Amino acid sequence: MKKLTAIFLLIFTYQSIQASANIPGPRDCFWLRGPVSGDPYINVAYPDSNVFYWAAAFTMPEGSRMYFEGEFPYARYMSVISYDNRGRPLESLADYLIQPSNGASNPYMDGNNRLDDNRGYKIEVLNKTPAVKRETGRVAKTSSNIIHAPEHGPQQQIIVYRIYLPDTGTAPLGGVGLPEVILEKDGKTLRGKDACKALNSSQDLAITVDALGIPPIKYRELASQPDKPMTWPAQNPPEWYIQLDRQSLIGIYTGEFNNNAPRSTGGFFPNLDNHYLRTIVNRKYGKVLLIKAKAPRTPKTFSGNSIYEDNELRYWSICSNQSFGNTRVNDCLFDEEIPVDADGYFTIAISKAEDRPRNAIRECGLAWLPIADDGDGVFDDDVAIVQFRHMLAQDDFPHSIQSVENQADTKKIMREYFPRGRYLMPNQVESFVPCPIKEEATIPNIGIEYIEEELEEWEPL
Repeated sequence: MKKLTAIFLLIFTYQSIQASANIPGPRDCFWLRGPVSGDPYINVAYPDSNVFYWAAAFTMPEGSRMYFEGEFPYARYMSVISYDNRGRPLESLADYLIQPSNGASNPYMDGNNRLDDNRGYKIEVLNKTPAVKRETGRVAKTSSNIIHAPEHGPQQQIIVYRIYLPDTGTAPLGGVGLPEVILEKDGKTLRGKDACKALNSSQDLAITVDALGIPPIKYRELASQPDKPMTWPAQNPPEWYIQLDRQSLIGIYTGEFNNNAPRSTGGFFPNLDNHYLRTIVNRKYGKVLLIKAKAPRTPKTFSGNSIYEDNELRYWSICSNQSFGNTRVNDCLFDEEIPVDADGYFTIAISKAEDRPRNAIRECGLAWLPIADDGDGVFDDDVAIVQFRHMLAQDDFPHSIQSVENQADTKKIMREYFPRGRYLMPNQVESFVPCPIKEEATIPNIGIEYIEEELEEWEPL
């Protein structure tokens, strides 16, 4: 009975979803839950709106062997990641770790042809706990075609398949199909519906109630701390938090943030290859949050670039989310679409659509990220969560979120890559950030010198 009260069986009736046009996107009998992304897709567990996820819940029969066979998508990144019943990541098998099939090419290796037609792979799924943990958030050194997905609860195994930033015109699958599941059992090789039946992939999803979010009533209690200001826990200038365990996530509200907690496990089905930096936004400080930082360099892929080239990070983005009570993304900006000035810095205005500064357009060198009209989606229209993702940092890039081991060292480690911000009104943004004249070939360093002189909190770079 205690076990039943601790674990909620969240029943996803995806058979009816598949028959409905309300939720678009490809699915099959194994990758039954998805695609998860920004609207109009399934929007839960803080997805990046430029990314597509599919989840599978299954049980490998005793003595069986299981494989995924597929093609590398035309995209910035792909992976399969296993999870436990609390939505905590267990192991990631990212694209660059996978040895391609005989004669095929891995398009995620430095210098390789991203557009090679021969891009097949085959990986094995093991119902075992990994003996050695792969490094998270950084590029690992050893390749493998194995993903460990140990069972939990009612012998359930969970794997999520991700595609980040499909090349233009190829979303959501990146121009290829979903990985095909293959099951070897009792001397037979099963595929398609036969494999799904043997794996019981239509089973109810058995996860804890907090795996996909904090219950709205609990979130409301967290956000209404006694003896705290009405804007709590938002601050001006914003306070940025690295992602640690779940208790530290809650500690943003209670003030009991644990610096010594394990890294990148406290979200809602987070990606082990990402490390996160987040802040709570409150429009009561000002209708526009203006932030500035230096942009990490990443591979260029979105326009169908032919050669893959390693860089400081694999991918980075900034997302506007609602509360932990619904874990919904409102929108995201990815690295290639954010304008940078002549010195490599970006400036982003974050506001509701009605408060968007008129100069918050690419032509003026100012990106714009919208927050939801209904704020946190639970009870406060002025609240949002803004989150940065840094994916797969290279060892020779010391200023990534991955390099931050202690919350107190965030600014010192990230240096000019740390987002500095201030709340303003739309007309102030239009005044402080001039739009360059049309004759200029490149975006000048628009800076925010006036604000930096007036407000010491900006800590000029």
